[in-house]
Amino acid sequence: MAAAPEAPQLANEIKTDKPRTANRAAALFSAWVRDLVISLAISAFIIVFLYQPVKVEGTSMMPSLDDQERIFINKFVYRIEPIQHGDIVVFRYPRDPAKSFIKRVIGVAGDRVRIVDGRVYLNDKMLVEDYVPHLYRDDRSYPDVVVPSDSYFVLGDHRSLSNDSRDFGPVDASYIYGKAVFGYWPMDKMGRLR
Repeated sequence: MAAAPEAPQLANEIKTDKPRTANRAAALFSAWVRDLVISLAISAFIIVFLYQPVKVEGTSMMPSLDDQERIFINKFVYRIEPIQHGDIVVFRYPRDPAKSFIKRVIGVAGDRVRIVDGRVYLNDKMLVEDYVPHLYRDDRSYPDVVVPSDSYFVLGDHRSLSNDSRDFGPVDASYIYGKAVFGYWPMDKMGRLR
């Protein structure tokens, strides 16, 4: 008599096993979708507000940055720290704000900048620019300029091919929207930018 009640109980366990498996699969799928949505939201936040991948177009920053190189720019950093000498910045081109340029900051507000036979003087001291190889130097001179308030004097590292503050003057701070921080492609140039 004891065997008869066990058979229906075993049958119930077998019947309820399939819904448990279906519930587990649905829970796993739901968790996966939730994690995917959260990951996409975090990625979108980072790209929109913090870091943005960009492609360098042109040769004006060679050899520091090559044409078609992929880099990340930090769009938030200048909200918490000032722009400094030597920073590589991304900004809207003053003559056509629909275009973006990337250059190195040479002078900040109040600095006196002059270029004599291609040598850059900042506040009457010649800059040592190890990031500008002799091959990329330019022998042009540029008259003294005092960088206005809320502005920056920027130059490309490939001086003989760069359209920069020598051509369009100092860049207003409101045009600068990011700092180039990290190269990620090609792989041999992967790393922090300086």
